Amino acid sequence: MRMYDIILKKRDGFALSEAEINFFVKGVTDGSIPDYQTSSLLMAIVWRGMNKAETAALTLAMMHSGDVIDLSGIKGVKVDKHSTGGVGDKTSLVLGPLVASFGVKVAKMSGRGLGHTGGTLDKLESIPGTSINIPNEAFIRQVNEVGCAIIGQTGHLVPADKKLYALRDVTATVEAIPLIASSIMSKKLASGSDTILLDVKFGSGAFMKTLADAQELARAMVNIGKSLNRDTRAILTDMDQPLGLAVGNALEVKEAIATLKGEGPRDLSALCIEAACIMLEQAGVVKDAKDARKQVEAKIKSGAALQKLVDMIKAQGGDESYITHPEKFAVSKHVFEVLATSAGYVEHIDSMAIGIASMKLGGGRETYEDTIDMSAGIVLNKKVGDKVKVGERLALVYTNKADEVSNPILVDIHHAFKLSDNHIEVPPIIHDYIK
Repeated sequence: MRMYDIILKKRDGFALSEAEINFFVKGVTDGSIPDYQTSSLLMAIVWRGMNKAETAALTLAMMHSGDVIDLSGIKGVKVDKHSTGGVGDKTSLVLGPLVASFGVKVAKMSGRGLGHTGGTLDKLESIPGTSINIPNEAFIRQVNEVGCAIIGQTGHLVPADKKLYALRDVTATVEAIPLIASSIMSKKLASGSDTILLDVKFGSGAFMKTLADAQELARAMVNIGKSLNRDTRAILTDMDQPLGLAVGNALEVKEAIATLKGEGPRDLSALCIEAACIMLEQAGVVKDAKDARKQVEAKIKSGAALQKLVDMIKAQGGDESYITHPEKFAVSKHVFEVLATSAGYVEHIDSMAIGIASMKLGGGRETYEDTIDMSAGIVLNKKVGDKVKVGERLALVYTNKADEVSNPILVDIHHAFKLSDNHIEVPPIIHDYIK
């Protein structure tokens, strides 16, 4: 079998066989296929696409290119949730403990933030002492005893994806549904959970800019999961404005804590409750959505969900007193107000602009080597649909950087808010559900 023939076949629009895809992924992983041939096939896939069988075969081959986590030592159904990334997305910090409070096991591997998107691991590490590097045996023991754990991915999980993504990033071959879907699903499937809920975001702060594109990606990933006998479902959620009010690591943790107390922002609370209901249905512990919603709200009201977060942080070496007393989180030296210079209704908040501003304030990283200021970030005071008067606060900005660095960023944040003279309806957070 020759890589040349595989490139030629895909270039001419033919479907690749499972054997050809396996040959390709093995060659990428062991380095026997040169980058220029890998890049040529990636571009051919961008132009010619892949059918369902090809995409499933690519996912399966990538999944088995490295370690496949064995979670058989965890008792009961293991559920997982994956977000395609966005600004202010702290749902894992809410959903993990919330679902675990029902006795359902949440064994989750997450990533770090880069650019305008935040990472769950960075948020966890804003809680002093919290470790996200846990040996597999301890990981399984914690999930059995506590019910949930959120850790970093192992270095040997899906190595083919690491190599392919690095090439896609520099060869303009990122934007291909089969490549995106197989990249995400290979990691999720290798992580070992029984069920997967995908939170596929669209809008200005998401990779997929339109609902139609997000639906296409969601269907591709759900099809992959089903073809490999995993209960896989997807919700399509709005990232045309930041999720919740807080953007920035410690700020988002505090908002997650408030949400577990039943005091979170409307959109974040609605998303977490709906997602929890679906995950509990996947686990088979609720009768229907109506029954699930009542039980989820009861777990929040009783404090059981928040206690699970306390237990998880303690188990991972963190100072759990920060969960019960979030006022202990450090506050940035500089706090600035962004005030409205005109009146109207908030029509749009540019999520990417807000995410980039938070990164520049110190709340994110432009490269993986950058150090994050855990206290930096932005808290919105207005969301889409809210009425604004002249001089009202649009946002609070937290940073430890000098004033001269912060001032241009304040202007960027102000420009991220688009106002209208007309009344604006509050948009739903969930636009579709695919199963």
